[in-house]
Order: sequence, then C-alpha cells, then structure tokens
Amino acid sequence: MDKDEQVRQIKKLLHRLDSGTNVDAGELFENPTNTYVDPILAEQEREVFFKKTPQLVGLSGDLPQRNSFLTVNDLGTPILATRDQDGTFRAFVNSCRHRGVIVEQRDRGEARRFTCQFHRWTYDSEGTLVGLPKQEHFGEVDMNELGLLELPSLEKFGMLWVHPDPTGQINLQELLTQELLDELSLWNLGELEYLGNDVYDIACNWKLAMDTFGETYHFSSLHETTLYNAFHGNVQCYDTFGNNHRMLLCRRDIDDMRQLPESEWNITTATLPVYWLFPNVQLMPSQEGLYLLRAYPDAKEPGRHRSLINFYLRPEISANAEMRQMFTMISHVFAQVIRDEDYAVSASQQVTANSQTLKSVVFGRNEPALHHYHATYKRVLESAK
Repeated sequence: MDKDEQVRQIKKLLHRLDSGTNVDAGELFENPTNTYVDPILAEQEREVFFKKTPQLVGLSGDLPQRNSFLTVNDLGTPILATRDQDGTFRAFVNSCRHRGVIVEQRDRGEARRFTCQFHRWTYDSEGTLVGLPKQEHFGEVDMNELGLLELPSLEKFGMLWVHPDPTGQINLQELLTQELLDELSLWNLGELEYLGNDVYDIACNWKLAMDTFGETYHFSSLHETTLYNAFHGNVQCYDTFGNNHRMLLCRRDIDDMRQLPESEWNITTATLPVYWLFPNVQLMPSQEGLYLLRAYPDAKEPGRHRSLINFYLRPEISANAEMRQMFTMISHVFAQVIRDEDYAVSASQQVTANSQTLKSVVFGRNEPALHHYHATYKRVLESAK
C-alpha cells in the first residue's frame, strides 16, 4: 500500500474512533441459511469457484529453491507444484500417466525426481517422463508425450497461481483487478520465507469460515480476552476490488500514532490489513510477515471444510533466531484463536443451519464484507449458468 493511501486510511480510522462511527453498508442483508447446507449448491460452488477458477496455492517462499515442490489435494484435481532446475514455477496433475496413481504423496519438500510407487515411472521437476522400467516389455511409447499433464500456472508478485483445469486460463487483472494487483505488489510478498502451517478440519461450511473474517463487531465479546486486547472492535476500513476486498482491522497501537508526524505513520502499526481474494483466501500481511488462510469445502459434506493457515516471515525477522521463535509462537496462538473461538462459533452456526429451523440470518450495516461475500458468490454462480 503506498504512503498516501496509508495516511488516508489511518485518518479514516482515527475519525471513526473519535466519532464513534464505523463503515456503513447502508442497509441490512438477509442471508438464507440453506447456503451453508444445500448439497446441490455445494456442488455448483466446487465446480465454479474451485475447479474452474485459478487458485492461489501458496507464495514464492513455499518453493524457496530449485527442485522444491508442494502438493495440493483440496481442489478435485491433485496438483504437484514445482520449481524446476531453471527456477521456473510449474504445476502438474499429480497423477502418473501410466495408470493414474498419485505420484508425490508428501505435502512439500525437495526432489529432482518424482517416482510413482506403482510401477516406478519417474518424472523430473519439469514433468518430463525420464524413467520407464522394462520398456522393452511394456512396448514402444513416446516418452515426450507421456510427461505429467501440465496445468496453467503463474508466479506474480510473490504469489503462486494454478488453474486446476488443464484448459483453463489465468488472468490476474480479471481475477483481482489491476488496482488490487498494484497494491499487492507493494507488499513484497516474494521475499517472504515459509515458516510453517496449521491445518484444521472443521464441522462448518467453508463460507462460514470466510464469514468470521468479515467484521470486527464480535471482537469485544468473542475475543474479549484474546484479540480484543490488541484491536479496537467494531471499527474498520473497507474497500472492494471487483470480487475481492480489503479490510483494515484497527490495532490499539493506532492510539499512539496521534503523537507522531504523518511521515512516520505505518499501516501495519495502525492496522492488520486483511485481503479477501475470491473465493476462499484471506491474506494478512504485517511488518513481521504474513498469514495466508485458505478454506476448502469438503467434497461430500456441505457442513464441513478444511482450513490451511500458512505462516511467513520477512527475511530480516527470519534471520534473528529469537524473533523467529517468537513469531512462530505468535502465529500458532493466532491460528488457535481462529480455531478455538471463531471456528467454534462457526460450527455452532452450522448446527442451526443443518436444522433449517432458522431460514435466514441478518447481516448488519456494520458488516459490509458479509454483504459482499454472499452477493459475490450468488452473482458469480448466476453468471456461470
């Protein structure tokens, strides 16, 4: 975020704190609870939002060197993402071209070769088939035509994008808008180093996981003894970028900035920026690093999802062993607050949605992100028909 925009947003927050006001959506929003339980809707979402939409599978720091890799198993298509021997980011269907067995079972690591456990067909980090045992018995094949099936992939501004459909296209200007792309480029995401992650299997719909990041109205109650100590509740800044948005959560440290000249104001001191990247990503940069949360629907149960929370560090923080250890602890505590407080409430909401005794719930004027989430989901599904 450029300096002028930082100052504008901090001034907005200070005004809202002083006047007791908040961002205002202008009206209430009634949301049907069957959006969290309908199996037909859930299948449509998986098809349109996840199988036919480019996906953020990580940051450049997830593939820190040549021959590093990661796998993704939440999108229907099993994905193997690599950084090949030339340093190029690539993505493939993680399935052997012989009989379709998953080739790489590990979540991440380093490897020059990927060998299928079934018959030991072997591929390199560029997806080329380089080993076929007993080829004289198997029969004559063109090795160049039987490499791993490549998927559209793009590394941009430190983000790793993959389309799960081999025939799909990745257009970040269309997906994110140029304005948001320009802003994300200023966060220097490419320098971040992967620190670790937490993974949670939660009994709630994936959209309920997104909903919990849609307002700070609940901070003084649900997070009274945790996040509320560090954040002002029920005050934020909010802007949309096409299907996406940016929320600025108001840190209590903003109070001390009143004594500083504007030239010393910093958005990460005053706020925690939270970017929602359609459909399922929450990107939260800070001075020290970044949290990347992705929520994936369960393939069988609309009322379940899997959340992956990755932690990243700035290189100057990572180089300091004491700071690295401290941020590791803070990251896991932050993730546990999401799990034990936010997601506990989300699972409770799911119980009510499952019963269908409440046909709808209502989003307040001070919860514009919730309006935007659900209006966007509906619009994108309707446009895909």
